[in-house]
Amino acid sequence: MKYKTQKIAYYFFATCMLLLVLQIFFGFVMGFAHMGMDGLHSIIPFNAARASHNNLLVVWLLTGFMGAAHYIVPEECERELESPMLAYIQLGSLILVGVTAVIGFHLNWWEGRKFLEIPRALDYLVVINVLMFIYNIGMTIWKAKKKTTTVLVLFFGLLMAALLYLPGLIPTDNQTMDSYWRWWVVHLWVEGVWELIMGAILSYLLIKLTGVDREIVEKWLYIIVGITFLSGILGTGHHYYYIGTPRYWLMIGGIFSALEPLAFLGIAIYAVTIAKKGQRNHPNQMALTWTIGCAIISFVGAGFLGFAHTLPQVNMYTHGTLVTAMHGHMAFWGAYAMLVLSIITYALPNLTGRKLANDNLSVYAFWATTVGMIAMTIAFGIAGVAQVYLQRKMGLDFLAVQEEIQVHFMGVIFAAVVFTSGVVAYVYQFIRCGLPMETLSKDKEYV
Repeated sequence: MKYKTQKIAYYFFATCMLLLVLQIFFGFVMGFAHMGMDGLHSIIPFNAARASHNNLLVVWLLTGFMGAAHYIVPEECERELESPMLAYIQLGSLILVGVTAVIGFHLNWWEGRKFLEIPRALDYLVVINVLMFIYNIGMTIWKAKKKTTTVLVLFFGLLMAALLYLPGLIPTDNQTMDSYWRWWVVHLWVEGVWELIMGAILSYLLIKLTGVDREIVEKWLYIIVGITFLSGILGTGHHYYYIGTPRYWLMIGGIFSALEPLAFLGIAIYAVTIAKKGQRNHPNQMALTWTIGCAIISFVGAGFLGFAHTLPQVNMYTHGTLVTAMHGHMAFWGAYAMLVLSIITYALPNLTGRKLANDNLSVYAFWATTVGMIAMTIAFGIAGVAQVYLQRKMGLDFLAVQEEIQVHFMGVIFAAVVFTSGVVAYVYQFIRCGLPMETLSKDKEYV
């Protein structure tokens, strides 16, 4: 690492690993419950497991983005972080909020709004926490003599993610209006400003890993930002089809949702093209593998499967079924989870001085998680199509359909075991790398 405060990123990344493992645990609880094996129901009700699984996903990804910012910003701005102490306080408060929320879910202390279940009191603490983070990163950039396009896009994405959390706090007793504002948070995060964060982190990684000139990489970044804003904002309309909003959202949502894959296709082409142009044989090849994998899998999961699922004529049948889970799992994994694992894979050898990124265990972690997630997506897709046909076409009762599709969750569980073995390998490798160095590295091989 080039700057002492970059080691703060390590502790955010370590928190990521813990939260990811916890999220997978709740995923298994739900998977076995879908198979009719719900022996933990008295301890972990299905609704608590689902809320924990969904919210842990959001929290560990945000923690990863924050860790990435703490690693990237000092290096891009060529100065130490503004306040290391504030960063540690912010991480501690974030962990406290997360732990309190998960315990609260099991005690029925929650709002019951998907992805935004945490109680209103914790919402305010989240706002304070994110303001601390934005202030710290913002002042670091503001006082820097050097400000790159990459770091400015990253900061703008993080700032807008913070601001777009606020519509979810608008009080309303109307369910339609509540859903309307909720999707401002959820959709405009994952298909809006998070894509800016994704583009910025990918740009940083590609510059470091390929050796391609910064000017070329950042020109691509401008294109990604433009396509994201063109399609992502009005693409929110595909969540408004059936919540009581005017019918014109069918047309707006349909058209702009069809354009959303262009952003992810652009990201995939961008990453592969830059990698091919690269003249540098960077020693950390697994970081490049994760980076290219992120771009490709995000196009398949978020782009192609999203397009196939959100057209109004299709969504009328698939809305709220396991087809949504099919799209959601591969989209989140490809676009954002693999992105966080990419920056961790790149940064960890620089932070700890232990260069284990290219050994067989790291290769296994990549391929086991990738193959496992693809298999899980296929299993969810088969179960979802069966659910749509039995429930939406034949008109069977919801619970009767759930019994009929229990057999398909054997495939989900099997795929999840393969996937989890890869995650365990990745976490074990993270632990093997040890704690961050206390002194700056003079070995620039991996930097």
